[in-house]
Amino acid sequence: MENKKISDNPGWKQTLSSQNGFIRSVFCLAFLAIIAYSAYQFGQPFYKYSTFKSEAKEILRISPGDTDRIRTQIYEAAEYIRIPVEEKDITVTKKIKRVRVTTSWSETVDIFGIYQKTLDFKLDIEE
Repeated sequence: MENKKISDNPGWKQTLSSQNGFIRSVFCLAFLAIIAYSAYQFGQPFYKYSTFKSEAKEILRISPGDTDRIRTQIYEAAEYIRIPVEEKDITVTKKIKRVRVTTSWSETVDIFGIYQKTLDFKLDIEE
């Protein structure tokens, strides 16, 4: 049995060098690029939400003190992560041994100006 390489087959070169093969390859690459761009655009808000939630939990663990101080620290974390939330929109409630933080915001994902989707996020944690 003979060991043949893909490059030994003249058919693959003809497919790539023919006009239909080239156009198909370019179309597939463009399609994959659009899919990757869309995934990146949709992934960013979810990544920011996850990061913000983790930061807020850490702040609650470290700072079991004044509610205004906690609100300010959480707002600074949101500002650093670039989450569109105002300090007045962050609610910090202190119970006997628990502190609860709630806030919500929306972000709009825009794909080439053709498709827009508004994503709503709600943070509700208690430590």
